[in-house]
Amino acid sequence: MEKRRLGKTDLFVNPVGLGCMGLSHAYGTATDESAAIQFLREAYEAGYNFFDTAECYTGQNEDGTTSNNESIVGRALKGFRKMVIIATKFGVSHKGEYLELDSSPKRIRESLEGSLARLQTNYIDLYYQHRIDPKVAPEVVASVMKEFIAEGKIKAWGISEANEEYIRRAHAVCPVTAIQNRYSMLARGYESLFPLCEELGITFVAFSPLGNGFLSCIYNENSTFEKGDFRNSMPQYTEEGFKRAKALIELLKTMAAKKKTSPAQLSLAWMLCKNKNLVTIPGSRKIENMKSNFEAGNVIITKEELIQIDDLLDQSNIPVFEGHQSK
Repeated sequence: MEKRRLGKTDLFVNPVGLGCMGLSHAYGTATDESAAIQFLREAYEAGYNFFDTAECYTGQNEDGTTSNNESIVGRALKGFRKMVIIATKFGVSHKGEYLELDSSPKRIRESLEGSLARLQTNYIDLYYQHRIDPKVAPEVVASVMKEFIAEGKIKAWGISEANEEYIRRAHAVCPVTAIQNRYSMLARGYESLFPLCEELGITFVAFSPLGNGFLSCIYNENSTFEKGDFRNSMPQYTEEGFKRAKALIELLKTMAAKKKTSPAQLSLAWMLCKNKNLVTIPGSRKIENMKSNFEAGNVIITKEELIQIDDLLDQSNIPVFEGHQSK
């Protein structure tokens, strides 16, 4: 499996990284911390070298205490820190169904120091602005990132859910290494940024690449999720969502069977074969799924198969969760 370079840095990662969020946030009760740590260590043994977390990824344990994703990642990877690339994020606090945004320089520095402590490291490989804060200009945020790089506290920086104007303005002050935007067969809007990424030498990191598990094709309209699982309110998981996705699900299952792979692997391979400047970060709580996702980096989809899939997607109108609103 050939590694992919992050931007113009000397950081190289496998094409499938691990989104760690689900271990403690958004999918119901958090995974037991000892089990989560073991899970991450097994991911490293399976070949993962790119781990994605965030300051705001917290959840509730079964005993009512708070599970902090960064702390779990830090404890799990401490023994082989120099062998992995860790990405984390600043600028967002979850307030129920809304996101509170704060990318003021003072708050960013507080966030960085907190993340370094929780991750038990003295540097962060890739530090993202989690969401654009309309109150703070991109040049201001980029200037702070430039300071952090000079201080040796971060190696590179990126922006999540970015648009072209913001990227260009920020990049002019301090080169952007990666953008992390929602991208999957269900959410292709950000394909418009592919040419910009190629022009500026920016890596596109795709989050929610399986449509929050929908593209694994293991669920149906009768599937249920525990309290606190965000999928309970996602439109793709409704009766109407499954109805509109029927043709896509059938195609994924048929094509995957022919290739002796899984629909999830096929979905991930689809984006990796479409764009060689892209890395994807699926999440999972199950070891078998985590290991299976990683192998998507070895699945080849031909140009003709890509066209077949894209043609079907162009005709589809599948509703999809687009993220929480800010306030």
